[in-house]
Amino acid sequence: MERITAESHAHEPRTPAGRTRPRLTRRLAALAGLLLLCALPARPVGAAGPDDVRSPVNPPLYVSDYGNNRVVTLPADGAAQTTVPLDGLVRPTGLAWDRTGRLYVADTGNNRVVRSSPDGSGQSTVPTEGLSRPLGLAVDVAGALYVADSFNDRVVKVPADGSPQTTVPTNGLLHPWGLALEPDGDLYVSDFVNDRVVKVPADGSGQSTVPTTGLSQPTGLALSTNGDLYVSDSGNNRVVRIAAATGAQTTVPTTGLNSPLGLALDGRGMLYVADAFNNRVIRVWPSDGAQTTLDSTGLNTPTGLAFPPRRARPVDPGPQSGPAR
Repeated sequence: MERITAESHAHEPRTPAGRTRPRLTRRLAALAGLLLLCALPARPVGAAGPDDVRSPVNPPLYVSDYGNNRVVTLPADGAAQTTVPLDGLVRPTGLAWDRTGRLYVADTGNNRVVRSSPDGSGQSTVPTEGLSRPLGLAVDVAGALYVADSFNDRVVKVPADGSPQTTVPTNGLLHPWGLALEPDGDLYVSDFVNDRVVKVPADGSGQSTVPTTGLSQPTGLALSTNGDLYVSDSGNNRVVRIAAATGAQTTVPTTGLNSPLGLALDGRGMLYVADAFNNRVIRVWPSDGAQTTLDSTGLNTPTGLAFPPRRARPVDPGPQSGPAR
């Protein structure tokens, strides 16, 4: 996603001499895809109008507006879009909330994660070491932060008590992207270059690959309350659902997706998709598959999506403002 420069290559791990040519080729293909995402211009798209009478009552949806270096809110009640007061973001991607109402943002271009105060009074940088193009984020019930450290081919865990970060034990990841956590702590990781999703049990019993069919460059992940796993199958311009009860894979009924990235589910089970190359966010109703486009202004490659926890006070976005420079 980020602009590929000499500096970014300097942070990328070197490929061991024994790694096969197909693996190197896939890595280069992934980097080319990330470069294409950065170069995409903004385009206006249609939005849900006032006749969308089924608009749900929910807290505002937070969206990382990658191309505009900002995070915005899209209120469900039709109120104006606002920009969250965060300073110095460069190509933000993953978003996550903790239970106290702090918003975490993967500040990908700056190789860091920033954290806002629950009352919106300021931001801080999460203490991490050696991140290189962080993407997906997740926070567990204890407040520990998980970061998909993409160019380092790993996931790191940053404990809530301030103790040093650790590396989650995984095998063979190549540019991990999306993260999702079960309530029991089991972690799902979308392994972008390897076209798969892996599951890392909290009990340390060993990584496994989630049974799927035909994934191509998976990105965003989301888990429903009953454990169904949603995957942005970006290379196939679709979202798939893996049923918790049966493991069966189905394609979520959508229209016209172009490189879907971040996913989020609201309190009523409706799915939201960051339709990146269409510069829009769509909502899909589970009962009949009806699709609407959320009202937004000037999005440029929306990437991460997250709803604040219902018991938390959302960050005060302040007055409406234009794209960050």
